[in-house]
Amino acid sequence: MNEAILARYDASLRGLARKDRLRTLAPRAGLDFSSNDYLGLAASKRLGEAVAAAIARGTPVGATGSRLLRGNAPEHEQLEADAAAFFGADRALFFGSGYIANFALLTALPQKGDLLVLDELAHASMHEGAQAGRAEFKLAAHNDVDAVEDAITRWRAEGGMGRVWIAVESLYSMDGDRAPMESLVALADRYQAFIVFDEAHATGVWGPDGRGLAAACQGRDNIVTLHSCGKALGASGALVTGPRTLCDYLVNRCRPFIYATAPSPLMAAAAREALTILSDEPMRRAQLQERVACAGRQLAERCGVVPSGSQIQPFVIGDVGRTMAVAAALQARGFDIRGIRPPTVPEGTSRLRISLTLNVDETDISAMVEALVEVLARA
Repeated sequence: MNEAILARYDASLRGLARKDRLRTLAPRAGLDFSSNDYLGLAASKRLGEAVAAAIARGTPVGATGSRLLRGNAPEHEQLEADAAAFFGADRALFFGSGYIANFALLTALPQKGDLLVLDELAHASMHEGAQAGRAEFKLAAHNDVDAVEDAITRWRAEGGMGRVWIAVESLYSMDGDRAPMESLVALADRYQAFIVFDEAHATGVWGPDGRGLAAACQGRDNIVTLHSCGKALGASGALVTGPRTLCDYLVNRCRPFIYATAPSPLMAAAAREALTILSDEPMRRAQLQERVACAGRQLAERCGVVPSGSQIQPFVIGDVGRTMAVAAALQARGFDIRGIRPPTVPEGTSRLRISLTLNVDETDISAMVEALVEVLARA
Protein backbone atom coordinates (compact mmCIF):
# COMPACT_ATOMS: atom_id res chain seq x y z
CA MET A 1 0.00 0.00 0.00
CA ASN A 2 1.23 3.50 -0.82
CA GLU A 3 1.12 5.08 2.65
CA ALA A 4 1.98 8.52 1.26
CA ILE A 5 -1.49 8.71 -0.30
CA LEU A 6 -3.07 8.51 3.16
CA ALA A 7 -0.45 10.58 5.00
CA ARG A 8 -2.45 13.77 5.40
CA TYR A 9 -5.46 11.90 6.75
CA ASP A 10 -3.28 9.95 9.17
CA ALA A 11 -1.66 13.20 10.32
CA SER A 12 -5.08 14.73 10.91
CA LEU A 13 -6.11 11.76 13.04
CA ARG A 14 -2.90 11.97 15.07
CA GLY A 15 -3.57 15.67 15.60
CA LEU A 16 -7.04 14.93 16.92
CA ALA A 17 -5.60 12.31 19.27
CA ARG A 18 -3.10 14.83 20.69
CA LYS A 19 -6.00 17.16 21.51
CA ASP A 20 -8.15 14.39 23.06
CA ARG A 21 -10.60 14.81 20.19
CA LEU A 22 -10.21 11.51 18.36
CA ARG A 23 -13.58 9.86 18.02
CA THR A 24 -14.15 6.11 17.97
CA LEU A 25 -17.27 3.97 17.79
CA ALA A 26 -18.25 2.08 20.94
CA PRO A 27 -21.05 -0.44 21.52
CA ARG A 28 -24.00 0.32 23.75
CA ALA A 29 -23.30 -0.58 27.37
CA GLY A 30 -24.65 0.44 30.77
CA LEU A 31 -27.68 2.41 31.86
CA ASP A 32 -28.96 4.83 29.23
CA PHE A 33 -28.00 8.38 30.14
CA SER A 34 -26.92 9.36 26.63
CA SER A 35 -29.62 8.51 24.09
CA ASN A 36 -32.43 10.66 22.74
CA ASP A 37 -34.99 7.89 23.32
CA TYR A 38 -36.68 10.17 25.83
CA LEU A 39 -40.02 8.34 26.07
CA GLY A 40 -38.55 4.86 25.82
CA LEU A 41 -40.38 4.12 22.56
CA ALA A 42 -37.53 2.72 20.47
CA ALA A 43 -37.89 -0.77 21.96
CA SER A 44 -41.58 -0.46 22.88
CA LYS A 45 -44.02 -3.26 22.18
CA ARG A 46 -46.38 -0.99 20.27
CA LEU A 47 -43.76 0.22 17.80
CA GLY A 48 -42.55 -3.32 17.26
CA GLU A 49 -46.09 -4.52 16.65
CA ALA A 50 -46.74 -1.67 14.21
CA VAL A 51 -43.70 -2.65 12.14
CA ALA A 52 -44.61 -6.35 12.32
CA ALA A 53 -48.14 -5.58 11.16
CA ALA A 54 -46.78 -3.51 8.27
CA ILE A 55 -44.55 -6.39 7.19
CA ALA A 56 -47.47 -8.84 7.49
CA ARG A 57 -49.58 -6.79 5.11
CA GLY A 58 -46.80 -6.71 2.54
CA THR A 59 -45.08 -3.39 3.24
CA PRO A 60 -41.56 -3.53 1.75
CA VAL A 61 -38.48 -2.87 3.84
CA GLY A 62 -36.99 -0.51 1.26
CA ALA A 63 -38.67 2.32 -0.62
CA THR A 64 -36.79 1.34 -3.84
CA GLY A 65 -36.59 4.86 -5.22
CA SER A 66 -37.25 8.56 -4.89
CA ARG A 67 -40.68 9.70 -3.74
CA LEU A 68 -41.13 11.23 -7.20
CA LEU A 69 -40.48 7.86 -8.83
CA ARG A 70 -41.70 4.54 -7.42
CA GLY A 71 -40.61 5.27 -3.85
CA ASN A 72 -43.85 6.95 -2.75
CA ALA A 73 -45.49 4.31 -0.52
CA PRO A 74 -48.94 4.51 1.13
CA GLU A 75 -47.19 4.49 4.52
CA HIS A 76 -45.41 7.75 3.64
CA GLU A 77 -48.63 9.47 2.67
CA GLN A 78 -50.53 8.13 5.69
CA LEU A 79 -47.80 9.35 8.05
CA GLU A 80 -47.73 12.78 6.42
CA ALA A 81 -51.51 13.16 6.60
CA ASP A 82 -51.58 12.11 10.26
CA ALA A 83 -48.61 14.32 11.12
CA ALA A 84 -50.16 17.40 9.49
CA ALA A 85 -53.33 16.84 11.51
CA PHE A 86 -51.44 16.07 14.74
CA PHE A 87 -49.18 19.11 14.56
CA GLY A 88 -51.84 21.45 13.16
CA ALA A 89 -50.05 22.20 9.89
CA ASP A 90 -51.23 22.46 6.30
CA ARG A 91 -48.89 19.72 5.14
CA ALA A 92 -46.04 17.47 6.27
CA LEU A 93 -43.14 15.90 4.36
CA PHE A 94 -41.17 12.87 5.55
CA PHE A 95 -37.36 12.97 5.19
CA GLY A 96 -34.80 10.26 5.84
CA SER A 97 -33.11 12.09 8.74
CA GLY A 98 -33.27 15.32 10.69
CA TYR A 99 -29.84 16.32 9.40
CA ILE A 100 -30.96 15.98 5.79
CA ALA A 101 -34.24 17.76 6.53
CA ASN A 102 -32.52 20.80 8.06
CA PHE A 103 -29.97 20.91 5.26
CA ALA A 104 -32.77 20.59 2.71
CA LEU A 105 -34.86 23.38 4.22
CA LEU A 106 -32.07 25.93 4.39
CA THR A 107 -30.67 25.19 0.94
CA ALA A 108 -34.07 25.22 -0.78
CA LEU A 109 -36.35 27.78 0.86
CA PRO A 110 -34.24 30.92 1.52
CA GLN A 111 -33.62 32.42 -1.91
CA LYS A 112 -30.80 34.39 -3.46
CA GLY A 113 -31.12 37.95 -2.17
CA ASP A 114 -32.68 36.81 1.12
CA LEU A 115 -31.10 36.96 4.57
CA LEU A 116 -30.87 33.96 6.91
CA VAL A 117 -30.16 34.71 10.58
CA LEU A 118 -29.03 31.61 12.45
CA ASP A 119 -28.56 31.11 16.20
CA GLU A 120 -24.86 30.45 16.79
CA LEU A 121 -25.61 27.27 18.78
CA ALA A 122 -28.10 25.81 16.31
CA HIS A 123 -27.57 22.26 15.13
CA ALA A 124 -24.66 21.52 12.77
CA SER A 125 -27.12 20.59 10.02
CA MET A 126 -28.51 24.13 10.11
CA HIS A 127 -25.02 25.60 9.82
CA GLU A 128 -24.24 23.30 6.89
CA GLY A 129 -27.49 24.27 5.17
CA ALA A 130 -26.82 27.97 5.74
CA GLN A 131 -23.33 27.71 4.26
CA ALA A 132 -24.49 25.71 1.23
CA GLY A 133 -27.62 27.77 0.59
CA ARG A 134 -28.20 30.72 -1.73
CA ALA A 135 -29.15 33.31 0.88
CA GLU A 136 -26.71 35.53 2.72
CA PHE A 137 -26.48 34.36 6.30
CA LYS A 138 -25.47 35.85 9.64
CA LEU A 139 -24.94 34.25 13.03
CA ALA A 140 -26.67 35.72 16.07
CA ALA A 141 -25.65 35.32 19.71
CA HIS A 142 -27.43 32.43 21.37
CA ASN A 143 -31.05 33.15 22.32
CA ASP A 144 -30.49 36.89 21.84
CA VAL A 145 -33.51 38.36 20.08
CA ASP A 146 -31.90 41.80 19.98
CA ALA A 147 -28.91 40.32 18.12
CA VAL A 148 -31.28 38.79 15.55
CA GLU A 149 -32.99 42.14 15.06
CA ASP A 150 -29.67 43.96 14.80
CA ALA A 151 -28.59 41.60 12.01
CA ILE A 152 -31.84 42.30 10.15
CA THR A 153 -31.69 46.08 10.51
CA ARG A 154 -28.03 46.24 9.45
CA TRP A 155 -28.78 44.14 6.40
CA ARG A 156 -31.71 46.37 5.46
CA ALA A 157 -29.58 49.50 6.01
CA GLU A 158 -26.96 48.04 3.67
CA GLY A 159 -29.56 47.62 0.92
CA GLY A 160 -30.89 44.11 1.58
CA MET A 161 -34.25 43.82 -0.19
CA GLY A 162 -35.19 40.14 0.00
CA ARG A 163 -37.09 38.12 2.57
CA VAL A 164 -35.68 37.42 6.04
CA TRP A 165 -35.43 33.91 7.46
CA ILE A 166 -34.69 33.07 11.11
CA ALA A 167 -33.54 29.57 12.09
CA VAL A 168 -33.32 28.25 15.66
CA GLU A 169 -33.77 25.12 17.73
CA SER A 170 -36.76 25.28 20.05
CA LEU A 171 -34.90 23.16 22.63
CA TYR A 172 -31.12 23.10 22.28
CA SER A 173 -29.46 19.72 22.06
CA MET A 174 -26.33 20.47 24.08
CA ASP A 175 -27.59 22.99 26.65
CA GLY A 176 -31.17 21.85 27.15
CA ASP A 177 -32.43 25.44 27.14
CA ARG A 178 -35.36 26.87 25.19
CA ALA A 179 -35.49 29.48 22.47
CA PRO A 180 -37.46 32.67 23.23
CA MET A 181 -40.30 31.49 21.01
CA GLU A 182 -42.87 34.25 21.51
CA SER A 183 -40.32 37.04 21.09
CA LEU A 184 -38.96 35.47 17.90
CA VAL A 185 -42.44 35.10 16.42
CA ALA A 186 -43.21 38.74 17.27
CA LEU A 187 -39.94 39.79 15.65
CA ALA A 188 -40.71 37.77 12.54
CA ASP A 189 -44.11 39.40 12.27
CA ARG A 190 -42.55 42.83 12.60
CA TYR A 191 -40.17 42.21 9.70
CA GLN A 192 -42.43 39.90 7.65
CA ALA A 193 -39.88 37.14 8.16
CA PHE A 194 -40.07 33.36 8.09
CA ILE A 195 -38.93 31.19 11.02
CA VAL A 196 -37.62 27.63 10.89
CA PHE A 197 -38.04 25.94 14.29
CA ASP A 198 -36.04 22.74 14.75
CA GLU A 199 -38.18 20.86 17.28
CA ALA A 200 -35.99 17.74 17.25
CA HIS A 201 -35.57 17.60 21.04
CA ALA A 202 -38.99 19.02 21.91
CA THR A 203 -41.22 16.81 19.75
CA GLY A 204 -42.96 14.18 21.85
CA VAL A 205 -41.78 15.71 25.14
CA TRP A 206 -43.06 19.29 25.29
CA GLY A 207 -46.25 21.05 24.26
CA PRO A 208 -49.82 19.73 24.27
CA ASP A 209 -49.78 15.99 23.49
CA GLY A 210 -46.05 16.33 22.79
CA ARG A 211 -46.61 18.55 19.75
CA GLY A 212 -43.55 20.64 20.57
CA LEU A 213 -42.74 24.11 21.84
CA ALA A 214 -43.88 25.71 18.57
CA ALA A 215 -47.35 24.15 18.79
CA ALA A 216 -49.05 27.48 19.47
CA CYS A 217 -47.81 28.97 16.19
CA GLN A 218 -48.26 25.97 13.90
CA GLY A 219 -50.45 26.69 10.89
CA ARG A 220 -49.06 30.19 10.34
CA ASP A 221 -47.87 31.09 6.85
CA ASN A 222 -44.40 32.11 8.06
CA ILE A 223 -43.61 29.10 10.29
CA VAL A 224 -41.81 25.93 9.19
CA THR A 225 -40.98 23.24 11.75
CA LEU A 226 -38.88 20.12 11.84
CA HIS A 227 -39.99 17.21 14.02
CA SER A 228 -37.50 14.38 14.48
CA CYS A 229 -38.87 10.84 14.30
CA GLY A 230 -35.60 9.41 15.62
CA LYS A 231 -35.56 10.84 19.14
CA ALA A 232 -38.63 10.80 21.40
CA LEU A 233 -40.69 9.08 18.68
CA GLY A 234 -38.34 6.10 18.74
CA ALA A 235 -38.15 5.53 14.96
CA SER A 236 -36.00 7.33 12.37
CA GLY A 237 -36.38 10.13 9.86
CA ALA A 238 -37.90 13.58 10.27
CA LEU A 239 -41.10 15.42 9.43
CA VAL A 240 -41.12 18.94 8.02
CA THR A 241 -44.43 20.72 8.61
CA GLY A 242 -45.57 24.05 7.27
CA PRO A 243 -47.69 25.87 4.70
CA ARG A 244 -48.77 23.71 1.77
CA THR A 245 -47.16 26.10 -0.72
CA LEU A 246 -43.73 25.72 0.89
CA CYS A 247 -44.05 21.95 1.13
CA ASP A 248 -45.11 21.78 -2.53
CA TYR A 249 -42.09 23.92 -3.35
CA LEU A 250 -39.82 21.45 -1.54
CA VAL A 251 -41.27 18.56 -3.56
CA ASN A 252 -40.43 20.46 -6.75
CA ARG A 253 -37.20 22.28 -5.90
CA CYS A 254 -35.52 20.55 -2.95
CA ARG A 255 -32.70 18.38 -4.28
CA PRO A 256 -32.23 16.28 -1.10
CA PHE A 257 -35.91 15.34 -1.37
CA ILE A 258 -36.08 14.90 -5.12
CA TYR A 259 -32.91 12.84 -5.62
CA ALA A 260 -32.77 10.74 -2.46
CA THR A 261 -34.24 7.28 -2.08
CA ALA A 262 -37.29 7.65 0.14
CA PRO A 263 -37.14 6.56 3.80
CA SER A 264 -38.16 3.00 4.61
CA PRO A 265 -41.97 2.60 4.60
CA LEU A 266 -41.53 0.56 7.80
CA MET A 267 -40.12 3.63 9.55
CA ALA A 268 -43.10 5.63 8.33
CA ALA A 269 -45.38 3.02 9.91
CA ALA A 270 -43.40 3.17 13.16
CA ALA A 271 -43.46 6.98 13.30
CA ARG A 272 -47.20 7.00 12.63
CA GLU A 273 -47.75 4.64 15.56
CA ALA A 274 -45.53 6.83 17.74
CA LEU A 275 -47.77 9.83 17.09
CA THR A 276 -50.74 7.75 18.23
CA ILE A 277 -48.86 6.74 21.38
CA LEU A 278 -48.26 10.41 22.22
CA SER A 279 -52.03 10.91 22.41
CA ASP A 280 -52.83 7.55 24.02
CA GLU A 281 -50.14 7.49 26.70
CA PRO A 282 -49.64 10.96 28.24
CA MET A 283 -48.26 9.25 31.34
CA ARG A 284 -44.98 8.79 29.50
CA ARG A 285 -44.43 12.55 29.41
CA ALA A 286 -45.49 12.87 33.05
CA GLN A 287 -43.05 10.15 34.11
CA LEU A 288 -40.26 11.82 32.15
CA GLN A 289 -40.94 15.15 33.88
CA GLU A 290 -40.61 13.38 37.24
CA ARG A 291 -37.21 12.03 36.22
CA VAL A 292 -36.13 15.46 34.97
CA ALA A 293 -37.11 17.02 38.30
CA CYS A 294 -35.39 14.25 40.26
CA ALA A 295 -32.12 14.61 38.36
CA GLY A 296 -32.21 18.40 38.49
CA ARG A 297 -32.80 18.39 42.24
CA GLN A 298 -30.03 15.92 43.02
CA LEU A 299 -27.47 17.46 40.67
CA ALA A 300 -28.15 20.89 42.17
CA GLU A 301 -27.82 19.61 45.74
CA ARG A 302 -24.81 17.34 45.24
CA CYS A 303 -22.90 19.05 42.44
CA GLY A 304 -24.05 22.68 42.39
CA VAL A 305 -25.40 22.32 38.86
CA VAL A 306 -28.11 24.71 37.69
CA PRO A 307 -30.93 22.48 36.37
CA SER A 308 -31.75 23.02 32.71
CA GLY A 309 -35.42 22.23 33.31
CA SER A 310 -35.42 19.81 30.40
CA GLN A 311 -34.47 16.21 29.67
CA ILE A 312 -31.04 17.42 28.49
CA GLN A 313 -28.78 18.35 31.41
CA PRO A 314 -25.29 19.63 30.57
CA PHE A 315 -22.52 19.24 33.14
CA VAL A 316 -19.78 21.58 31.95
CA ILE A 317 -16.25 20.59 32.98
CA GLY A 318 -14.26 22.68 30.50
CA ASP A 319 -11.04 20.75 30.00
CA VAL A 320 -11.29 18.18 27.21
CA GLY A 321 -9.07 15.55 28.83
CA ARG A 322 -10.78 15.72 32.21
CA THR A 323 -14.20 15.59 30.59
CA MET A 324 -13.38 12.43 28.69
CA ALA A 325 -11.74 10.84 31.74
CA VAL A 326 -14.84 11.50 33.86
CA ALA A 327 -17.08 10.10 31.13
CA ALA A 328 -14.91 6.97 30.84
CA ALA A 329 -14.98 6.44 34.61
CA LEU A 330 -18.77 6.70 34.68
CA GLN A 331 -19.05 4.28 31.79
CA ALA A 332 -16.81 1.82 33.66
CA ARG A 333 -19.28 2.01 36.54
CA GLY A 334 -22.17 1.13 34.27
CA PHE A 335 -23.57 4.58 33.42
CA ASP A 336 -23.60 5.42 29.71
CA ILE A 337 -22.77 9.12 29.82
CA ARG A 338 -20.75 10.60 26.95
CA GLY A 339 -18.31 13.47 26.91
CA ILE A 340 -19.00 16.23 24.38
CA ARG A 341 -16.02 18.17 23.01
CA PRO A 342 -15.32 20.95 20.51
CA PRO A 343 -16.21 21.50 17.76
CA THR A 344 -19.63 20.15 18.81
CA VAL A 345 -19.59 22.65 21.70
CA PRO A 346 -17.59 25.91 22.01
CA GLU A 347 -13.96 25.85 23.14
CA GLY A 348 -13.60 25.64 26.90
CA THR A 349 -17.08 24.18 27.44
CA SER A 350 -16.43 20.44 27.12
CA ARG A 351 -19.12 18.69 29.09
CA LEU A 352 -21.02 15.63 30.05
CA ARG A 353 -24.36 15.52 28.27
CA ILE A 354 -26.70 13.81 30.73
CA SER A 355 -29.85 12.69 28.96
CA LEU A 356 -32.96 11.71 30.93
CA THR A 357 -35.17 9.00 29.45
CA LEU A 358 -37.74 6.46 30.54
CA ASN A 359 -35.05 3.81 30.11
CA VAL A 360 -33.89 4.64 33.67
CA ASP A 361 -35.79 5.17 36.91
CA GLU A 362 -35.22 7.43 39.92
CA THR A 363 -33.11 4.78 41.66
CA ASP A 364 -30.82 4.73 38.63
CA ILE A 365 -30.62 8.52 38.68
CA SER A 366 -29.62 8.56 42.35
CA ALA A 367 -26.93 5.96 41.70
CA MET A 368 -25.64 7.95 38.73
CA VAL A 369 -25.36 11.15 40.76
CA GLU A 370 -23.57 9.32 43.56
CA ALA A 371 -21.10 7.87 41.06
CA LEU A 372 -20.59 11.29 39.47
CA VAL A 373 -19.77 12.84 42.85
CA GLU A 374 -17.24 10.11 43.58
CA VAL A 375 -15.62 10.27 40.15
CA LEU A 376 -15.30 14.07 40.23
CA ALA A 377 -13.58 13.89 43.61
CA ARG A 378 -10.86 11.71 42.07
CA ALA A 379 -10.61 13.21 38.59
